[in-house]
Amino acid sequence: MNTASPDLKPIRAWKDVPAFDAEEAEVKFWAAHQLDARLMQSSIHRADVRESTTITLRFDPRMLSRIKRVARRRYLNYQSMIKQWLSERMEQELKD
Repeated sequence: MNTASPDLKPIRAWKDVPAFDAEEAEVKFWAAHQLDARLMQSSIHRADVRESTTITLRFDPRMLSRIKRVARRRYLNYQSMIKQWLSERMEQELKD
């Protein structure tokens, strides 16, 4: 399925998009050009396995139970909630 307009020149590489000095120049450029579908598809961020590392933490069973209960009340996955808590605390530590 080709959705490209025949009167618009396709941009197949980001280097083909110039730096614009003015908004009018950018408007004129995009009136005559469009991004190629493959370029748009390749620009979509996909989660990479390497972006996440598995670790093991040991919790007291009662503490883990309480964490899970809090997470359920917030309609969250308990692991996601722990990551959120760690992230918030790290930001706080970096500010201090």
